[in-house]
Amino acid sequence: MDIRISRENMAYWAKKGALAFRFETTGKDGVVISQGGRHTCVLKIDEPEKVTRRKLILLARRVVQEALAKKYTSIVLDFQDFKRLAGYTTNYAIAQNVVKPFSGVSDGELAELLAVNFLMAQFEFRDYLSEPKEGFSKLGTVVLTNANNKEIQTGIKKGIIIGEEVNRSRHIATMPGGEMTPEILAQHARESVKGLPVKVSVLDEKAMEKLKMGGILGVGKGSDAKPCFIILEYFGGKKNERPVVLVGKGVTFDTGGLNLKPTDSILGMNMDMSGGAAVIHTLAAAARLKLKKNVIALIPAVENMPSGSSYRPGDVLRSMSGKTIEVLNTDAEGRIILADALHYAKRYKPSLVVDVATLTGAAMVALGERATALFTADEKLELTFRHLGEESGDYVWPLPLWEEYDAEIKGIFGDVANDTKKRWGGAITAAVFLKQFVDNSYPWVHLDIAPRMTTLPDEFLAKGSAGAPVRLLVRLLEKF
Repeated sequence: MDIRISRENMAYWAKKGALAFRFETTGKDGVVISQGGRHTCVLKIDEPEKVTRRKLILLARRVVQEALAKKYTSIVLDFQDFKRLAGYTTNYAIAQNVVKPFSGVSDGELAELLAVNFLMAQFEFRDYLSEPKEGFSKLGTVVLTNANNKEIQTGIKKGIIIGEEVNRSRHIATMPGGEMTPEILAQHARESVKGLPVKVSVLDEKAMEKLKMGGILGVGKGSDAKPCFIILEYFGGKKNERPVVLVGKGVTFDTGGLNLKPTDSILGMNMDMSGGAAVIHTLAAAARLKLKKNVIALIPAVENMPSGSSYRPGDVLRSMSGKTIEVLNTDAEGRIILADALHYAKRYKPSLVVDVATLTGAAMVALGERATALFTADEKLELTFRHLGEESGDYVWPLPLWEEYDAEIKGIFGDVANDTKKRWGGAITAAVFLKQFVDNSYPWVHLDIAPRMTTLPDEFLAKGSAGAPVRLLVRLLEKF
């Protein structure tokens, strides 16, 4: 998609065949008015003064979706129309655990927001679809008028980079499991940062055996697709600056192992590597944006399959940390592989560790499908993530990480158990399990993105991966 700024007015572009958009408080919603060879789509906004930042994001996506549905290849919009709505827009300044509104966004921030969401609304996973005779609907050009300043131009360029990396994350997360094995994911990681100042290393089984990564090896041994450990290193900051380490769950397909998932739950488990996809493309975005930060991405990549060589319920695995993990459920595999990755992260002496994982269905039970579950013992970080979530559109909500929960993951025959055999608080006990493999020398945040693994119908996005939380993580790297 080409997003450009023009000094010409909307009428000029409408005459050239672009669909113009106008926002009104009256009239029929979504109707295209044709006059003098020009076509204008009217979108009804009942109460402009109640347009929130969240609604502004959806509006940006909707104009693209309307154009695609109506088979237009180019659209024209007045930047000032969005700016007037943004004048009403509610951001969120979070202080002392209270959400307080403040008004408006800068031109650059608004331009970035529009570009990101135009691109997200354009994306559709079509790799295996036969193209119709008339071709797929594709929006080639978005023209913004009344937008001639450098701040807007910079915001658009930045938004394009972020939007592209979100979509690349969505693309690989939506790939069928047979086409995205651990080795293929490693190759994709290499290709994603080709030409960028990023070092990529991939540890195979022998290398992981030397490091005693018993968690990753244990989960991965049931599959013919061999596990690997993917490392991406971007040093854009000062040499002595402690890096931010992003850890992403890379289960390229999750059958549940010998605790086989039921039919309704196994469909979509090709997206169980969404956390890995997110951290790969967050780091790629950081490098493309030339952020002055040191960033590491770690992705333990496995396929969790049932076979004669699979790990079993009742097995005890020795993790890289030396702690033993009692396996009560082979379908609670994500936390096991993350245990090794979180321990490995310590060698970087990080300033912050953030792990991202489609970890539990329990997070969806708690929060539905509209927010990522956020866990951290650092109150300032909790508020920061909530704030950045509202800014980016990758919304998060906190759940407790109290010491009292530690007793619930204590093993009988191993140091910790990977399941509690209880119905209650599964997202919390999974997070508490991970906490056992992190020390107190740096802050740690766990993001359970299972609720945001796939898009919802009212988000004006194509079906498949939602690309969470790439936007949030990029914003974190800019501001942390």
